[in-house]
Amino acid sequence: MGKRSRQRQKNQTAGRDSRDNAGWGAGYADIVKENKLFEHYYKEQGLVPDGEFEHFMEAMREPLPATIRITGYKSHAKEILHCLKDKYFKDILELEIDGQTIEAPQPLSWYPDEQAWHTNMSRKIIRKSPLLEKFHQFLVSETESGNISRQEAVSMIPPLLLKIEPHHKILDMCAAPGSKTAQLIEMLHSDMDVPFPEGFVIANDVDNKRCYLLVHQAKRLNSPCIMVVNHDASCIPTLNINVDGKKGILFYDRILCDVPCSGDGTMRKNIDVWKKWTTSNSLHLHGLQLRIAVRGVEQLAVGGRMVYSTCSLNPIEDEAVIASLLEKSEGALELADCTADLPGLKWMPGVTSWKLMTKEGQWYSDWSEVPSSRHTQIRPTMFPPKDPEKLISMQLERCMRILPHHQNTGGFFVAVLVKKAPMPWNKRYPKVRKDVSSLSTAQTEASQVASTPADAPHLPETAVQGEGAEPEGEGDSKEQEKSPNGTSLAQETPTLQEGICGPPASKKMRLFGYKEDPFVFLTEEDPVFTTIQSFYDLSPDFPKLNVLTRTHEGKKRHLYMVSKELRNVLLNNSERIKVINTGVKVWSRNSDGEEFGCAFRLAQEGIYTLQPYIRSRIIRVSVEDIKVLLTQENPFLSKLQDDAHAQAKKICMGSIVLKYIPNPDNPAEPQCPIQLCGWRGKTSIRAFVPRNERFHYLRMLGVEVFREKQGLGQKRKDEGEAGMEKDTEEANAGENEEQMDSENGGESQSEPKVDQGTSS
Repeated sequence: MGKRSRQRQKNQTAGRDSRDNAGWGAGYADIVKENKLFEHYYKEQGLVPDGEFEHFMEAMREPLPATIRITGYKSHAKEILHCLKDKYFKDILELEIDGQTIEAPQPLSWYPDEQAWHTNMSRKIIRKSPLLEKFHQFLVSETESGNISRQEAVSMIPPLLLKIEPHHKILDMCAAPGSKTAQLIEMLHSDMDVPFPEGFVIANDVDNKRCYLLVHQAKRLNSPCIMVVNHDASCIPTLNINVDGKKGILFYDRILCDVPCSGDGTMRKNIDVWKKWTTSNSLHLHGLQLRIAVRGVEQLAVGGRMVYSTCSLNPIEDEAVIASLLEKSEGALELADCTADLPGLKWMPGVTSWKLMTKEGQWYSDWSEVPSSRHTQIRPTMFPPKDPEKLISMQLERCMRILPHHQNTGGFFVAVLVKKAPMPWNKRYPKVRKDVSSLSTAQTEASQVASTPADAPHLPETAVQGEGAEPEGEGDSKEQEKSPNGTSLAQETPTLQEGICGPPASKKMRLFGYKEDPFVFLTEEDPVFTTIQSFYDLSPDFPKLNVLTRTHEGKKRHLYMVSKELRNVLLNNSERIKVINTGVKVWSRNSDGEEFGCAFRLAQEGIYTLQPYIRSRIIRVSVEDIKVLLTQENPFLSKLQDDAHAQAKKICMGSIVLKYIPNPDNPAEPQCPIQLCGWRGKTSIRAFVPRNERFHYLRMLGVEVFREKQGLGQKRKDEGEAGMEKDTEEANAGENEEQMDSENGGESQSEPKVDQGTSS
């Protein structure tokens, strides 16, 4: 079991990773891109149109195009697009590297607003070519600051089909490494003028270590509406929420069910799949995929949408799971028609007939043909439904299979399910009220009587899977099927065993992995608010109850904020969910801050969330002011233009907001608001912004910046010292400034290298 199981686990994990991390290239030159069993299997299945199979195989052997997606929720996405088109893409036109002509990058025809682009450049070319050094630095810097994601094209499809609105409660069941999670967060924040959308994203992954990849992705987006949790998706707990003072059950408006898979659609990127592919991979995964999907629809609100997706082309992992799910739902679920949702995307409709093949090459078309010796590996749910009328009513042709040769992408499968009624095995289910905007809130009312976790919806003994139980007919061998983190399916049953998340129990759950700091919400009377309130003149509607810290005792080092809805989830489920991270940092403690009037300085991560509530210590700055602040270490106040200089002189020392408001009458300047955290010294002023964000804003202002390869990230003490203040007060604050630097990315705030000849 050991070696084979570990290898299977590795394949499962690779399936999701390889489509989430963009297809950047070649490599593995020693691996022969041939697998006769793969070709034979897919020829027999008939998934590729007649006459196209050779073209399909040729595409599978070609390196995957590089694709990037511009972060869509920030209002300066248009500025980034302009920067890409105007500066970097122009340099790439008709470039020839190693005998290869680099084609001009093109927008993905089906992605809205030209926010996603692809090019035939491989990752190796981008990284190694001196001609593309600035473009590579741009990609790295903008990716780190959350403005660009390098993500495979087909990975972008599921969030688009969910049709996210700002009030939606969203669950991402198998979220790591988090590219699609980032898309979901962006869609929630489509209106930047709303600091706290009503909706939120709960991003889950079974692997504790991979959850920290999610945290990294989420932190780039600085959202108060994201929570990362660590559970087995097939038995993720039902959560309680408080609705008008009464306890209810949380049902999600949207669920992304991007399950672990064999990953044969990723062969263009994940080259080792060529030699590792066998038909047994899909047989081992089918049961787990079905369990995760069933658990998803159980937690979906009536009227909500769930997207089921894999990067596998295999019907055993695709249509077979969907057909089984539809059959078990008894009409509660239906496939949505997505024909008009992504105009420009080419896809093949789902199939209604398929066969099953063992790794030895034995074909089976029906469960009745399977010998009893195979019943632990092959299950009835892997075959198409027998009843022709039932098969027609399922409308499996509404599933979408993306083939690599149609639009030069990876292979992918996606199906959108709409929940029409509660699942038939739920004993207690919520009523639907039409007079509320959020479906999930509407569905909690009838569940108010649930007083313990055991009262949550579950299956009768004779029905299909409920919370942690196996679906009907899913008696797969536990030794042969593994969950993504390597735990056996014996650990996915309701019994409390080490390493599980299990269904909610009436006693405290046993949670394993890294011990997380607690999430402690502040009260309105907390003394920490006294000086903060007066120093920053917070508006009366500032949501004090949404502020939390990560310690029960001692001084509060950092203060974070979450949305009201996530606060509701946290307070009502502390014993049943393992939260890895949530909230966005808005304030950090200054060691000597009291002498400046407040012990807490503003944090750049949360400035866009917090600033709407701040009514003082704001300096309106111009484009030229921002250039000075971001390219000089500690400029004198006199370096600012007259208007900003006059404002700064009226403000006492301490943390400040530097705010740029675009002028629509001057289109040459950025047409997006910019807010930076800063520090007002005695005679100088400083912006406290992480290095990559500095580069980002300078690019938006028309200043070309680049980094020297030698000494990158080291503090260059000799550089710019002449312009730095030596005031006594600022010397006292030196320790604080070092702390600020480390908290803003762990890198020095030394001046970026600026090409003055390209500034506008």
